[in-house]
Amino acid sequence: MRAKLVNYIATVLLWLSTVVIVAILVWFLVFILGRGLPYLNSNFFSGPDGVGGQLFNSFYILALSLIFSLPVGLGAGIYLAEYAPSNKLTDIIRLSTESLASVPSIVLGLFGMIIFVNLLGLGFSIVGGAITLALLNLPILVRVTEDSLRSVPNSYREASLALGATSWQTLRKVVLPTALPGLITGATLVAGRALGETAILIFTAGMNVSRYLFDTRLTAPGETLAVHLFALKSNPLPGTNADQIADGTAAVLIIMVLVFNLLLALPSRYLQNRLLGKKD
Repeated sequence: MRAKLVNYIATVLLWLSTVVIVAILVWFLVFILGRGLPYLNSNFFSGPDGVGGQLFNSFYILALSLIFSLPVGLGAGIYLAEYAPSNKLTDIIRLSTESLASVPSIVLGLFGMIIFVNLLGLGFSIVGGAITLALLNLPILVRVTEDSLRSVPNSYREASLALGATSWQTLRKVVLPTALPGLITGATLVAGRALGETAILIFTAGMNVSRYLFDTRLTAPGETLAVHLFALKSNPLPGTNADQIADGTAAVLIIMVLVFNLLLALPSRYLQNRLLGKKD
Protein backbone atom coordinates (compact mmCIF):
# COMPACT_ATOMS: atom_id res chain seq x y z
CA MET A 1 0.00 0.00 0.00
CA ARG A 2 2.78 2.38 0.90
CA ALA A 3 4.63 1.59 -2.32
CA LYS A 4 1.52 2.43 -4.36
CA LEU A 5 1.13 5.71 -2.48
CA VAL A 6 4.78 6.67 -3.08
CA ASN A 7 4.43 5.76 -6.76
CA TYR A 8 1.27 7.86 -7.06
CA ILE A 9 2.88 10.88 -5.37
CA ALA A 10 6.00 10.59 -7.53
CA THR A 11 3.89 10.37 -10.69
CA VAL A 12 1.88 13.45 -9.71
CA LEU A 13 5.05 15.42 -8.94
CA LEU A 14 6.62 14.46 -12.24
CA TRP A 15 3.51 15.45 -14.17
CA LEU A 16 3.35 18.76 -12.28
CA SER A 17 7.01 19.41 -13.07
CA THR A 18 6.35 18.70 -16.73
CA VAL A 19 3.35 21.04 -16.81
CA VAL A 20 5.33 23.81 -15.10
CA ILE A 21 8.22 23.49 -17.54
CA VAL A 22 5.92 23.52 -20.57
CA ALA A 23 4.00 26.49 -19.14
CA ILE A 24 7.22 28.45 -18.63
CA LEU A 25 8.32 27.65 -22.17
CA VAL A 26 4.95 28.70 -23.63
CA TRP A 27 4.93 31.91 -21.59
CA PHE A 28 8.47 32.68 -22.71
CA LEU A 29 7.60 32.14 -26.37
CA VAL A 30 4.39 34.17 -26.16
CA PHE A 31 6.16 37.02 -24.38
CA ILE A 32 9.13 37.25 -26.78
CA LEU A 33 7.14 36.69 -29.96
CA GLY A 34 4.34 38.98 -28.83
CA ARG A 35 6.78 41.84 -28.37
CA GLY A 36 8.81 41.23 -31.52
CA LEU A 37 6.48 39.95 -34.24
CA PRO A 38 4.74 43.32 -34.85
CA TYR A 39 8.07 44.80 -36.00
CA LEU A 40 8.93 42.08 -38.50
CA ASN A 41 8.47 43.36 -42.02
CA SER A 42 10.55 43.77 -45.15
CA ASN A 43 12.04 47.03 -43.89
CA PHE A 44 13.18 45.30 -40.71
CA PHE A 45 15.47 43.04 -42.76
CA SER A 46 16.45 45.20 -45.74
CA GLY A 47 15.96 48.77 -44.51
CA PRO A 48 18.69 51.21 -43.41
CA ASP A 49 18.67 49.72 -39.92
CA GLY A 50 17.76 46.22 -41.11
CA VAL A 51 19.24 43.04 -39.74
CA GLY A 52 19.55 41.15 -43.03
CA GLY A 53 23.35 41.11 -42.85
CA GLN A 54 23.32 39.87 -39.26
CA LEU A 55 20.78 37.18 -40.16
CA PHE A 56 22.97 35.95 -43.01
CA ASN A 57 26.07 35.98 -40.80
CA SER A 58 24.28 33.93 -38.15
CA PHE A 59 23.55 31.09 -40.55
CA TYR A 60 26.89 31.43 -42.34
CA ILE A 61 28.94 31.20 -39.14
CA LEU A 62 26.73 28.37 -37.88
CA ALA A 63 27.24 26.38 -41.10
CA LEU A 64 31.00 26.91 -41.06
CA SER A 65 31.30 25.97 -37.38
CA LEU A 66 29.37 22.74 -38.00
CA ILE A 67 31.54 21.96 -41.03
CA PHE A 68 34.61 22.31 -38.81
CA SER A 69 33.26 20.52 -35.73
CA LEU A 70 30.91 17.76 -36.94
CA PRO A 71 33.47 15.53 -38.71
CA VAL A 72 35.98 15.78 -35.87
CA GLY A 73 33.40 15.50 -33.08
CA LEU A 74 31.52 12.57 -34.60
CA GLY A 75 34.72 10.81 -35.60
CA ALA A 76 36.26 11.18 -32.15
CA GLY A 77 33.06 10.02 -30.47
CA ILE A 78 32.81 6.95 -32.74
CA TYR A 79 36.45 6.07 -32.09
CA LEU A 80 36.11 6.37 -28.31
CA ALA A 81 32.90 4.34 -28.24
CA GLU A 82 33.68 1.61 -30.77
CA TYR A 83 37.41 1.26 -31.34
CA ALA A 84 39.45 2.88 -28.57
CA PRO A 85 41.05 0.49 -26.06
CA SER A 86 40.52 1.08 -22.37
CA ASN A 87 43.82 2.58 -21.21
CA LYS A 88 45.29 5.73 -19.71
CA LEU A 89 45.45 7.51 -23.07
CA THR A 90 41.71 7.26 -23.68
CA ASP A 91 41.08 8.26 -20.07
CA ILE A 92 43.17 11.39 -20.64
CA ILE A 93 41.27 12.12 -23.88
CA ARG A 94 37.92 11.84 -22.08
CA LEU A 95 39.15 14.00 -19.21
CA SER A 96 40.43 16.62 -21.64
CA THR A 97 37.13 16.61 -23.51
CA GLU A 98 35.13 17.10 -20.33
CA SER A 99 37.51 19.84 -19.17
CA LEU A 100 37.19 21.67 -22.48
CA ALA A 101 33.39 21.45 -22.26
CA SER A 102 33.50 23.27 -18.91
CA VAL A 103 35.58 26.21 -20.15
CA PRO A 104 33.52 29.44 -20.16
CA SER A 105 32.75 30.74 -23.62
CA ILE A 106 34.33 34.11 -22.88
CA VAL A 107 37.66 32.36 -22.22
CA LEU A 108 37.42 30.65 -25.60
CA GLY A 109 36.60 34.05 -27.07
CA LEU A 110 39.79 35.53 -25.64
CA PHE A 111 41.71 32.51 -26.95
CA GLY A 112 40.24 33.04 -30.41
CA MET A 113 41.07 36.73 -30.34
CA ILE A 114 44.70 36.05 -29.37
CA ILE A 115 45.21 33.28 -31.95
CA PHE A 116 43.04 34.18 -34.93
CA VAL A 117 42.54 37.93 -34.64
CA ASN A 118 46.01 38.96 -33.48
CA LEU A 119 48.54 36.15 -34.04
CA LEU A 120 47.27 35.00 -37.44
CA GLY A 121 46.23 38.52 -38.43
CA LEU A 122 42.71 37.59 -39.54
CA GLY A 123 41.13 40.50 -37.70
CA PHE A 124 37.50 40.39 -36.67
CA SER A 125 36.26 37.95 -39.28
CA ILE A 126 33.71 35.27 -40.00
CA VAL A 127 36.30 32.49 -40.23
CA GLY A 128 37.85 33.36 -36.86
CA GLY A 129 34.44 33.32 -35.21
CA ALA A 130 33.44 30.05 -36.88
CA ILE A 131 36.60 28.18 -35.88
CA THR A 132 36.40 29.41 -32.28
CA LEU A 133 32.73 28.47 -32.17
CA ALA A 134 33.66 25.00 -33.44
CA LEU A 135 36.02 24.65 -30.47
CA LEU A 136 33.08 25.40 -28.18
CA ASN A 137 30.89 22.77 -29.85
CA LEU A 138 33.54 20.07 -30.25
CA PRO A 139 33.58 18.57 -26.73
CA ILE A 140 29.78 18.44 -26.59
CA LEU A 141 29.65 16.58 -29.89
CA VAL A 142 32.29 14.10 -28.75
CA ARG A 143 30.50 13.31 -25.49
CA VAL A 144 27.02 13.10 -27.04
CA THR A 145 28.28 10.86 -29.85
CA GLU A 146 30.08 8.52 -27.48
CA ASP A 147 27.13 8.32 -25.07
CA SER A 148 24.66 7.73 -27.91
CA LEU A 149 26.70 4.87 -29.35
CA ARG A 150 27.29 3.31 -25.95
CA SER A 151 23.54 3.34 -25.31
CA VAL A 152 23.01 0.92 -28.21
CA PRO A 153 22.70 -2.61 -26.72
CA ASN A 154 25.66 -4.91 -27.38
CA SER A 155 23.20 -7.58 -28.50
CA TYR A 156 22.62 -5.52 -31.67
CA ARG A 157 26.31 -5.66 -32.51
CA GLU A 158 26.59 -9.35 -31.65
CA ALA A 159 23.59 -10.26 -33.79
CA SER A 160 24.97 -8.32 -36.75
CA LEU A 161 28.42 -9.88 -36.44
CA ALA A 162 26.88 -13.34 -36.05
CA LEU A 163 25.10 -12.87 -39.39
CA GLY A 164 28.45 -12.28 -41.10
CA ALA A 165 28.58 -8.49 -41.16
CA THR A 166 31.93 -6.77 -40.72
CA SER A 167 32.60 -4.30 -37.94
CA TRP A 168 32.25 -1.40 -40.38
CA GLN A 169 28.96 -2.74 -41.75
CA THR A 170 27.67 -3.22 -38.20
CA LEU A 171 28.60 0.33 -37.31
CA ARG A 172 27.13 1.82 -40.47
CA LYS A 173 23.93 -0.19 -40.78
CA VAL A 174 23.04 -1.06 -37.18
CA VAL A 175 24.76 1.08 -34.55
CA LEU A 176 24.61 4.51 -36.21
CA PRO A 177 20.94 4.25 -37.29
CA THR A 178 19.95 3.15 -33.79
CA ALA A 179 21.93 6.00 -32.21
CA LEU A 180 20.73 8.56 -34.76
CA PRO A 181 18.17 10.32 -32.49
CA GLY A 182 20.88 10.99 -29.92
CA LEU A 183 23.27 12.24 -32.59
CA ILE A 184 20.61 14.55 -34.00
CA THR A 185 19.88 15.84 -30.50
CA GLY A 186 23.56 16.63 -30.00
CA ALA A 187 23.78 18.46 -33.32
CA THR A 188 20.62 20.40 -32.47
CA LEU A 189 22.01 21.41 -29.07
CA VAL A 190 25.28 22.72 -30.46
CA ALA A 191 23.47 24.49 -33.31
CA GLY A 192 21.10 26.24 -30.91
CA ARG A 193 23.99 27.19 -28.68
CA ALA A 194 25.91 28.55 -31.66
CA LEU A 195 22.97 30.67 -32.83
CA GLY A 196 22.72 32.34 -29.41
CA GLU A 197 26.43 32.70 -28.67
CA THR A 198 27.71 36.23 -28.07
CA ALA A 199 30.88 36.25 -25.95
CA ILE A 200 32.97 34.26 -28.43
CA LEU A 201 31.79 36.18 -31.48
CA ILE A 202 32.26 39.61 -29.93
CA PHE A 203 35.97 38.85 -29.52
CA THR A 204 36.48 37.04 -32.84
CA ALA A 205 33.83 37.96 -35.42
CA GLY A 206 33.39 41.53 -34.20
CA MET A 207 30.44 43.87 -33.83
CA ASN A 208 30.31 45.16 -37.40
CA VAL A 209 28.57 43.84 -40.47
CA SER A 210 29.57 44.03 -44.12
CA ARG A 211 27.86 46.61 -46.29
CA TYR A 212 26.98 43.78 -48.67
CA LEU A 213 23.90 41.78 -47.71
CA PHE A 214 25.26 38.34 -48.67
CA ASP A 215 29.00 38.72 -48.14
CA THR A 216 30.53 35.24 -48.26
CA ARG A 217 34.13 36.37 -47.77
CA LEU A 218 35.67 34.50 -44.85
CA THR A 219 37.52 37.63 -43.79
CA ALA A 220 34.40 39.83 -43.75
CA PRO A 221 33.18 41.20 -40.39
CA GLY A 222 30.70 38.78 -38.85
CA GLU A 223 28.26 40.41 -36.45
CA THR A 224 25.40 37.99 -35.80
CA LEU A 225 21.86 38.52 -34.56
CA ALA A 226 22.78 37.60 -30.98
CA VAL A 227 25.70 40.03 -30.94
CA HIS A 228 23.51 42.70 -32.54
CA LEU A 229 20.88 42.17 -29.85
CA PHE A 230 23.54 42.52 -27.15
CA ALA A 231 24.78 45.77 -28.71
CA LEU A 232 21.28 47.20 -28.97
CA LYS A 233 20.40 46.51 -25.33
CA SER A 234 23.77 47.33 -23.79
CA ASN A 235 24.38 50.63 -25.57
CA PRO A 236 21.19 51.98 -27.19
CA LEU A 237 21.60 55.20 -29.08
CA PRO A 238 19.32 58.04 -27.88
CA GLY A 239 16.57 58.98 -30.30
CA THR A 240 16.65 55.66 -32.17
CA ASN A 241 14.22 52.74 -32.28
CA ALA A 242 16.76 50.42 -30.67
CA ASP A 243 14.18 48.81 -28.37
CA GLN A 244 11.89 47.89 -31.26
CA ILE A 245 14.80 46.47 -33.27
CA ALA A 246 15.96 44.49 -30.22
CA ASP A 247 12.47 43.03 -29.69
CA GLY A 248 12.24 42.07 -33.35
CA THR A 249 15.74 40.56 -33.28
CA ALA A 250 14.86 38.44 -30.24
CA ALA A 251 11.74 37.18 -32.03
CA VAL A 252 13.78 36.27 -35.12
CA LEU A 253 16.26 34.35 -32.95
CA ILE A 254 13.45 32.36 -31.33
CA ILE A 255 11.90 31.56 -34.71
CA MET A 256 15.31 30.50 -36.07
CA VAL A 257 15.87 28.06 -33.22
CA LEU A 258 12.36 26.59 -33.52
CA VAL A 259 12.60 26.16 -37.29
CA PHE A 260 16.09 24.71 -37.03
CA ASN A 261 14.92 22.12 -34.50
CA LEU A 262 12.00 21.12 -36.71
CA LEU A 263 14.20 20.89 -39.80
CA LEU A 264 16.49 18.48 -37.97
CA ALA A 265 13.95 16.46 -35.97
CA LEU A 266 11.47 15.54 -38.72
CA PRO A 267 13.93 14.33 -41.39
CA SER A 268 15.96 12.46 -38.75
CA ARG A 269 12.97 10.26 -37.87
CA TYR A 270 12.39 9.47 -41.54
CA LEU A 271 16.09 8.75 -42.08
CA GLN A 272 16.27 6.50 -39.02
CA ASN A 273 13.26 4.45 -40.18
CA ARG A 274 14.77 4.12 -43.63
CA LEU A 275 18.19 3.05 -42.37
CA LEU A 276 16.58 0.49 -40.06
CA GLY A 277 14.40 -0.84 -42.89
CA LYS A 278 11.06 0.28 -41.45
CA LYS A 279 8.22 1.08 -43.83
CA ASP A 280 6.43 3.64 -41.60
